Amino acid sequence: MTNLLLKNIEKRFGKTEVIRGVDLVIEHGEFVVFVGPSGCGKSTLLRMISGLEDISGGELYIGNRLMNEIQAAKRGVAMVFQSYALYPHLSVRDNMGFGLKVRKVSEEERIRRVAAAAATLKLEALLDRFPRELSGGQRQRVAIGRAIVGNPAVFLFDEPLSNLDAELRVHMRSEIAALHKRLSTTMIYVTHDQIEAMTLADKIVVLRDGRIEQVGSPRELYENPANQFVAQFIGSPRMNILPAANAAMLAPNSTTPVTAKSVGIRPEHIAIVSSSESALRGKVALCEYTGAVTLMHVQLPNEQTCLVVHDKNEVPPPGSELGLIAEPANLHFFDQKGQAA
Repeated sequence: MTNLLLKNIEKRFGKTEVIRGVDLVIEHGEFVVFVGPSGCGKSTLLRMISGLEDISGGELYIGNRLMNEIQAAKRGVAMVFQSYALYPHLSVRDNMGFGLKVRKVSEEERIRRVAAAAATLKLEALLDRFPRELSGGQRQRVAIGRAIVGNPAVFLFDEPLSNLDAELRVHMRSEIAALHKRLSTTMIYVTHDQIEAMTLADKIVVLRDGRIEQVGSPRELYENPANQFVAQFIGSPRMNILPAANAAMLAPNSTTPVTAKSVGIRPEHIAIVSSSESALRGKVALCEYTGAVTLMHVQLPNEQTCLVVHDKNEVPPPGSELGLIAEPANLHFFDQKGQAA
């Protein structure tokens, strides 16, 4: 049973502190996603787990073994990079088996492992091709196959889908989820795309400025964000944040906590009514038709724009005046420091 334990992990480049005291437990078999904006430290943290970056402070355990001074090749982890990192002069078969050859695994065992990984990833027909003859999705599958043949205790993915087009990203996302189900191995996945995080993860770790903002399941983070940053980062389109005084106008039966300075409401939780039926009114500034729904930009009297997801066929045209209402249970309150009130 391989679990990971990060105790007060720190990373400094000179005097610049990039990772600031991260504490985290990852259980065996979990699919954990590190998510956050660019520069938050998620890839650096992944590279520290892999051994590609030194640890400046704290302790890293994999399977109850201290890993701070252990070489990357001896940690029992495999990493899948954003850039595929395939050898252009080697076939798919040789790319997948190269690491085993370096570790002097017998040819018979290499053939067996490559064949098993190719069957898992449906690459049997491509084994004799070269990387230049493959599509982006096929190259990424080869990179994943190269990781699988090593039988690692932990898989690490560093934004593996960011080079693919939208349709292929959705397809590969489902393949990675199915792979995790088949292998039942611990996987840590880094992305800046919160949709990827929500659809793949058992547990999401939201990072900002080298610190963990919140850890929890996708549902926990969506329904009970710990602070305003998580509330707006998780969920698409992002949560509306309004002055706390708007809460009573939006949901007359709601109770505003004394410490609340702002109220959050997700666009999909707002209903449109006539301007006479709500105290919170606005004008439609822009409508974005996305197919299943229309995303409406409603300008409030304080010049703030409120996003509303409208799923009806008839959409009020730009310039229309309307009212906005919501259920009290869907309101999120935050204090002056942005923490959940």
